[in-house]
Amino acid sequence: MESILSIQNLSKTYTSGERSLTVLDNVSFEVEPGAIVSIVGPSGSGKTTLLGLCAGLDRASSGSVILNGVKLDELDEDERALVRNQYVGFIFQSFQLLPTLTALENVMVPLELRGQTKVQPFAMELLDRVGLADRSHHYPIQLSGGEQQRISMARAFANQPKILFADEPTGNLDEETSNKVEDLLFELNREAGTTLVVVTHDLELAGKTQRIIRLKGGKLVSDD
Repeated sequence: MESILSIQNLSKTYTSGERSLTVLDNVSFEVEPGAIVSIVGPSGSGKTTLLGLCAGLDRASSGSVILNGVKLDELDEDERALVRNQYVGFIFQSFQLLPTLTALENVMVPLELRGQTKVQPFAMELLDRVGLADRSHHYPIQLSGGEQQRISMARAFANQPKILFADEPTGNLDEETSNKVEDLLFELNREAGTTLVVVTHDLELAGKTQRIIRLKGGKLVSDD
């Protein structure tokens, strides 16, 4: 089975003047389609940088990322954006909802970016799926953190991604809300059959995934 995500000897170094900081150091791993993987490690271990590179949000200093058969390092910014729009869903710790759009409009955005029309019924269906159909006309500021994260989940699944990246998806939520959001995430993911890669410092959340990749000081220290 061909992997949906192949990371080969990936390194990322930031240079400022004469100083350089290596955030990721020669990391390699493969992710099979449909797998549920978590990436854990202490603060500053390179987790979020790795996620950004995997998703084509940033370019590595060396090594390669192959996402759904596409080699990202050979693409320019626009081409990478196209690949993301086609295959990738995102859930962020800070929700990243557009403040001037309603809940419903936020969910419709990825579909409209793909040039799809008559997207409202499907977006409403997704809102209903995350239990927020009755909040469709509310703006992000009118919603609690847990509600905003559920909207962002509906948005992430809207373009039926092949792979979903979640960066500390429960990082800004209290424990009870976190548990509900986690359960919903795994449930939606199971229904959609999407590959899921979660970056988290929450070992309890990581324990619910099938595989845990640990980073420390930018290096991959274990994968089980």
